[in-house]
Amino acid sequence: MHSYSFPPIVSKNAKILILGTMPGKMSLEMQEYYAYKFNVFWKIMFNLLNFPFSENYELKIKMLINNNIALWDSLQYCFREGSADSAIKYEIPNDFNTFFKENTKIKHVFFNGNASMKFFKKYVKFNDDYQYHLLPSTSPANARICFEEKLEKWKIILQYSD
Repeated sequence: MHSYSFPPIVSKNAKILILGTMPGKMSLEMQEYYAYKFNVFWKIMFNLLNFPFSENYELKIKMLINNNIALWDSLQYCFREGSADSAIKYEIPNDFNTFFKENTKIKHVFFNGNASMKFFKKYVKFNDDYQYHLLPSTSPANARICFEEKLEKWKIILQYSD
């Protein structure tokens, strides 16, 4: 299946960027980042930012923007059967040169899992202007780490979002 990434969620005040790898099947169907109900990304973000959980996608986006958080994916395009990052082939990265030129306040890049970082490193040189942070994947495929441990590791975002 040919898959295309979504445009970034970003505002002119964004200070951090959270990168996934590529939207999964459910996200592509719903046209929403992290739409699969067993992915805990939104549960973690609501917890961290101290908001009551909501399924409302516009509220989710507003919550990120109001907390200076941008959201995007490492890849613009790939071929993949299903949603597993391990099944990605023929990938094309997103245009990070343009993105970072347009969003100069971003200084911290957080990777939602190893695959996101792997593809970013493959196509984009790490730059001393940014600090890079690998976080445990919020995907249900990352079942070896419980929700509470993921949440604890994701708390580092709070140091940089204000």
